[in-house]
Amino acid sequence: MFQRDVYNSLENWKNSDGRKPLLLRGARQVGKTTVVNDWSKTFKQYIYLNLEILEDVSPFENFTNMENLIKEIFFLKKQQIQLKSETLLFIDEIQESERAIGLLRYFYEQYPEIPVIAAGSLLESLFDTHTSFPVGRVEYMAVKPCSFKEFLGAIGEERLQEFLKIAPLPNYVHEELVKHFRTFAIIGGMPEIVKKYAEKRDFTVLKPRFDSLIQGYLDDVEKYASSEAQARVIRYCIENVLLNAGKRITFEGFGKGKYRSREIGEALRVLEKAMLIQLVYPQLKNTLPFEQDSRKSPRLQFLDTGILSYYNGLQLKLLGTNQLDSVYEGLIVEHLVGQEILTTSKSILHKLHFWVREKSDTSAEVDYIFERNGTLWPVEVKSGAVGKLRSLFQYMKTAENRKAIRFYNGPYSEQTVEMFGDAPFELINLPWYLAGSLGNEFWEFD
Repeated sequence: MFQRDVYNSLENWKNSDGRKPLLLRGARQVGKTTVVNDWSKTFKQYIYLNLEILEDVSPFENFTNMENLIKEIFFLKKQQIQLKSETLLFIDEIQESERAIGLLRYFYEQYPEIPVIAAGSLLESLFDTHTSFPVGRVEYMAVKPCSFKEFLGAIGEERLQEFLKIAPLPNYVHEELVKHFRTFAIIGGMPEIVKKYAEKRDFTVLKPRFDSLIQGYLDDVEKYASSEAQARVIRYCIENVLLNAGKRITFEGFGKGKYRSREIGEALRVLEKAMLIQLVYPQLKNTLPFEQDSRKSPRLQFLDTGILSYYNGLQLKLLGTNQLDSVYEGLIVEHLVGQEILTTSKSILHKLHFWVREKSDTSAEVDYIFERNGTLWPVEVKSGAVGKLRSLFQYMKTAENRKAIRFYNGPYSEQTVEMFGDAPFELINLPWYLAGSLGNEFWEFD
């Protein structure tokens, strides 16, 4: 059970007042089914329904009333009816039955004592369609690739997890975490990949699994596309997203291909709905609330950095250096920091943000801006001299919060930075491996 953060979120859901059926959302192969199967061991009874199986879907298709539905489900799985949160009901591949999706509301209204979780490998394809989701009668939770903290647990380094709460660290601990974070940049956080690496500690055995993941996403295209023509565009976009993740893009001429802006935009939005990518649009001001400008070029964030490292042939380069920002113009480590920031929340609404200033006389771009306790924090992902952080200087000229964060290849430190006659600000320098700790309450940055 190495996806500990997910289990904690599930426990919080189980024990919450007014608990509603939970819809797990996330891309294929992020471990939704596996995590529920593992967590189910904490219950006296576990009922698993896979609605791709005709026998399992029949109780929903033959529905007359909730009492009979409950009786039929328990009878089908040869279980005694036990309520009072002693039985976990997991409805997998729920996208196969629109009737089952609609019936989730009645579990909340008539049988709230039964914890009900639903998920599906292609559930995302039903959003924004004619399918009626029981709004206000279900909760949502995002399942994402493993965080660095969870990766440490998977490889048996639980002792190092606790050090992610401490700063500054002894040098020997810092070096150990840097080494493991480099490995994390190479293999990423997809559960199947992490599990196999934890078993074998061998990068070479991961190749067929990376190939299978990528091919699986390509094979799913027809299930998301509305036509064969759109399927071709989506398939083209997947391949070129893997080549351009971490970069700002334009829809017109994306990947130097023949497709027009409208076709690319529609295809990328399908991939975003499938939770394979985020189109991260810039924010032009340095105050809350977030107001992304969709007229500007977005930056591409892909599901998992390990897949990018593999697809772009960067694993050996990453293996041979501790200077992660020296590889691929720093895009891999910047992308990985973004991936770690995303793990700080299980909300499906949690998005990345970055700041730009685009004027004829000067331009600037801060890698990320992050909200914490109602305060906006600029985040740069760069090593080297502080004087190179010119975009951050532009941001801080008018920023209300006089503190900024930099992730780099060194240890924890703080320094006061003078800005060419402007008001000074405090720069908190953090090692790469602490990116997933930004949202944790034990960090008292404020």
